[in-house]
Amino acid sequence: MLLFRSEEEVAIWVARTAEPRGQCVPIASVWQLAQLWYRGRLSAAYRGHSAEQAEAIFAAVGLTGEFWRFSSPD
Repeated sequence: MLLFRSEEEVAIWVARTAEPRGQCVPIASVWQLAQLWYRGRLSAAYRGHSAEQAEAIFAAVGLTGEFWRFSSPD
């Protein structure tokens, strides 16, 4: 994950590095994602998320579309 202040900074970085442009997500959404993703992480009973659980967490914060899928669409 890389943090940028603006879309313009993203464009400059992509042009400079020739790296593919990923998804740009507002920092508020990243914060919501982190809260859901790491909830219960310190519990001894914690187990990682399945692909389905991860996709549900992404969708809960508005991260949808092909980029956010682990599985192939049916």
